[in-house]
Amino acid sequence: MNTKSTRGSLVIVIFLCIVFSPRAADETPIGTKWWPSPWGKDDQRGAANRLTPRKVLEANKLIRTGELISLGRVYEHGMPLPGKRHFSLTIPGSPTMKPQGKNMLVSHDEMFSGEIGQVGTQLDGLGHVGVRLADDDYFYNGFKLSQFGDAYGLKRLGVENVGIFYTRGVLVDIARLKGVERLKIGQVITAKDIQDSLRAEGVRLGEGDAIFLRTGHGQLWMKDNETYGAGEPGIGLEAARWLAGQDVVLIGADTWAIEVVPHENPERPFEVHQWTLTRHGIYQLENLDLEELAKKRVYEFAFIFAPLRLKGATGSPGNPIAAH
Repeated sequence: MNTKSTRGSLVIVIFLCIVFSPRAADETPIGTKWWPSPWGKDDQRGAANRLTPRKVLEANKLIRTGELISLGRVYEHGMPLPGKRHFSLTIPGSPTMKPQGKNMLVSHDEMFSGEIGQVGTQLDGLGHVGVRLADDDYFYNGFKLSQFGDAYGLKRLGVENVGIFYTRGVLVDIARLKGVERLKIGQVITAKDIQDSLRAEGVRLGEGDAIFLRTGHGQLWMKDNETYGAGEPGIGLEAARWLAGQDVVLIGADTWAIEVVPHENPERPFEVHQWTLTRHGIYQLENLDLEELAKKRVYEFAFIFAPLRLKGATGSPGNPIAAH
């Protein structure tokens, strides 16, 4: 009996069993296979399915003073823009329409150019971020880019599928918890930080809630744009996993990416995006102004936001509202 040959054959068999086992086949660069969605193989809304009539009624009970607080930034020339994104708004003509009729009517139009769903205050939709596997680029619910990608708008996972956010909002003021004006760039927000802040504020998280993380970083907006865009404090993967386990519908922050930058692992950029958007269909709302909420210590409120119904878009601009 050839012992070496037998051992060699055994090694090959074990290797083949590992490679072709169901678990190995399900492995991806971001963990095990994440599809189909709990809401079905054709679902395009993700966590927005948790926005039920019950959540609307629950949110309404939080409106006691009737005050509305805007959480959105002004879209303007010179605002912080990541990478090579751009924003341009011009008024052609001025007036665009010359005098008409005996009443001499004049009017203005505007012309916009830019990544409309990915500048300023922005909602990241489920077609925004995915992961490359051996055969294709995969997104939420296992949709393959080859099947829905199109230069004139995504054929699946467009932001028009999201619907309206009308749910309970929860502010988590991490800066106040830490006793600082703003967290440092690169400072990781942990699950414990969030839990401690919720406990200090006397609030809880529930299924279908939208959570908003105040780091204080947003105070740099239009005051020190270079520092604002150089990096940010934010959640790490551990906190993202915990938040996904709470069945939230949306994570918002006063930063441009929600997650910590520089990244926890330089070889795994924007991994929180893949955990929330790609794996769990949880939306992200970035570049928010949370200062008034924090100043007034409004920790729970009715959160209202209707993304623009831009067919095939990866995200949406807008002005989210907190009513309390």
